[in-house]
Amino acid sequence: MNIEDYREYCLSLGNDVEEKLPFTAFHYAGSVLVFYVHGHMFSFFDCDNFGIITLKCQPERIEELQTQYSCIVKPFNMSPKYWLGIDANTAPNDLLRELTRNSYNIVKAKYKNP
Repeated sequence: MNIEDYREYCLSLGNDVEEKLPFTAFHYAGSVLVFYVHGHMFSFFDCDNFGIITLKCQPERIEELQTQYSCIVKPFNMSPKYWLGIDANTAPNDLLRELTRNSYNIVKAKYKNP
């Protein structure tokens, strides 16, 4: 999946999805695009090097996914207990969509407005 298709997919998950470039003050992170639901991150990647997408995931699924798919890697700058990285260049599109929707649902459920 290319960067624009992935961006559009993230935005299609709900009217409550926002995208921002929150790290522009940092030289090496200025091009990191982050997707939020209820003000909390569920997906991010570097626009200048669309390779690894970092997603929230259930801790009990991460090891299984790493064993099953070579495209599942360590997350960028996040706890590998709750986050995973997925190689956008080698991941099957259906897996990338499923894990992105899963991440969105985890964050949405945790931080939904009362």
